[in-house]
Amino acid sequence: MTAFKSTFLAWIVRMSLIRRWALMHCFRHENVSEHSHQTAVIAHMLCIIKNRLYGGSVDANKAAVLALYHEVSETKLQDLNTKTKYLNPEFTRQYKKLEAMAERECLNTLPDELQADFEHLIIQDEVDPELKKLVKAADLLAAFIKANDELRFNNQEFAHVREGLIPRLNEFASQMPEVQYFMDTFVPSCWATVDQLTGIDQKRQS
Repeated sequence: MTAFKSTFLAWIVRMSLIRRWALMHCFRHENVSEHSHQTAVIAHMLCIIKNRLYGGSVDANKAAVLALYHEVSETKLQDLNTKTKYLNPEFTRQYKKLEAMAERECLNTLPDELQADFEHLIIQDEVDPELKKLVKAADLLAAFIKANDELRFNNQEFAHVREGLIPRLNEFASQMPEVQYFMDTFVPSCWATVDQLTGIDQKRQS
């Protein structure tokens, strides 16, 4: 159909090379691809909880796909420390412009005939606001799980990360009961050992 050779997938594949928390000592390194996958799983779960328990009618599958692409700008910009990103309002505005440019560049690597299908997934300003909020909650939950995992191994580099995430998650939970349900139901076991997890599962099945 066309001789156009797209670099889109090549950029996505390279997300696994981009380290998160690059300025911090990590017990276990995490890349953007891993983070995006975990965020997608959590976003999907939040939507299911919202629909099943709290009268929602959101598209869980679309939320998961949105989460897979939510860090696509980092294929061009890499991961930036949150404290730096929100250092002051002017810096934040300018960096948001860079992110928007990077998202557009990524979209433009697709063949013209496919771009319309991806625009509302990649360009964050085009994302459905309700789904975007759910993905953001999932993003924070993934970071919270990561911070607590590092603290489990006495890595105090992540103490301030956890402290900063708690009020933000509490704010989401006050507006979105599915977030509180998720935190109460799924988060505590994320730091259990394999033997502990097996014990929990066996006890429930007995």
